[in-house]
Amino acid sequence: MDLSQLRNEIDEIDDELVPLLLKRMDVSRRVAEYKVANNIPVLNEKREQEVLDLVAEQCGEQGEMMKTVFSSVMDASRALQHKIIGGGKALRNSVNNAKGGKKLTANGEPIACQGVDGAYSSKASKALFSDSPIIFYKQFEDVFEAVNQNKAKYGIIPVENSTAGSVHESYDLIMKYRFYVVGAYDLKVEHCLCAKDGVKFEDIEDVYSHPQALSQCNIFLKNFDFTGINFTNTAAAAKFVSESDRKNIAAICSESAAKKYGLKIIRRGIQNVSNNTTRFIVISKELVIDDDADKISLIFSAPHRTGSLYRVLGRFSMTGLNLTKLESRPVANGKFDYYFYVDIMGSVRDEATLDLLCALSDELPEFTFLGNYFEQS
Repeated sequence: MDLSQLRNEIDEIDDELVPLLLKRMDVSRRVAEYKVANNIPVLNEKREQEVLDLVAEQCGEQGEMMKTVFSSVMDASRALQHKIIGGGKALRNSVNNAKGGKKLTANGEPIACQGVDGAYSSKASKALFSDSPIIFYKQFEDVFEAVNQNKAKYGIIPVENSTAGSVHESYDLIMKYRFYVVGAYDLKVEHCLCAKDGVKFEDIEDVYSHPQALSQCNIFLKNFDFTGINFTNTAAAAKFVSESDRKNIAAICSESAAKKYGLKIIRRGIQNVSNNTTRFIVISKELVIDDDADKISLIFSAPHRTGSLYRVLGRFSMTGLNLTKLESRPVANGKFDYYFYVDIMGSVRDEATLDLLCALSDELPEFTFLGNYFEQS
């Protein structure tokens, strides 16, 4: 028997499977109608596990693989049931009542960001909210607290860099406060090595900057045997160097920060890659969804059992959604449990997308819809 004959045999089996799968989905639809009438939740984990255990027993050596197949079938069935039942009412109401508009604006209200004037965060803030005053805070959590205490309409924080990766402190604070994400901005970052007038390149020993900036320039630092020293912010590092009496230190910062604090630029473009970009997000206590919103951010936890995360991620694929970010952060309970932060491309104005999010909000042990927003660059 050649390959074409084997493929024909598979096609014949598939022709038998498709009507059976459609028949199963029709029964799932009737199950949903019964659950609606009797106020029964969609997810019955005990029932699903019984079915999967039976499949594994019947399939012998192929048991675990067939459990994966049946898991996907049951996930599709539940998705249909959720659509019929119309679950996730709290999330639906939140989305339907969200403020909208063609462009995110603070209407002149203050914006909070970390660092000092001249920092990359301030550049992102000015690009997004040119008509609003910027209030600077020393720590990232201070930005969240400023929004929490209504001292600022929005907060701007960096979440990831194309070279150095995630800013873990930011994600931990997102997990803690669960504020909405209402906007994002991709800022191209060019780092400069800067020092006071009279300081020679060959005399530099210590270089101050934010840990992310030091990481983004670690090849340069290594090549010249400089010691990188962590500082709260790139612009704050520039300010510190400008006020120091030492003649053997420098800062890694932006050109604008160097000019603001009177430093000379000794080397430009010292980052590891030329297209170095940092992504900033806008945090808010109020949900705002732009008309052009095309990115969704979520936090969820998955049941602590084999395949649970795989099944959740499969639901996004089933709906045709593309994941652009998956970040895990530990739950501070000492049990090695994790929260998952996810970015997906999509809009909650799409019915299938909203149905999926509402279903997950009902099913998962913990689920937070952070927002649907437009990312500028």
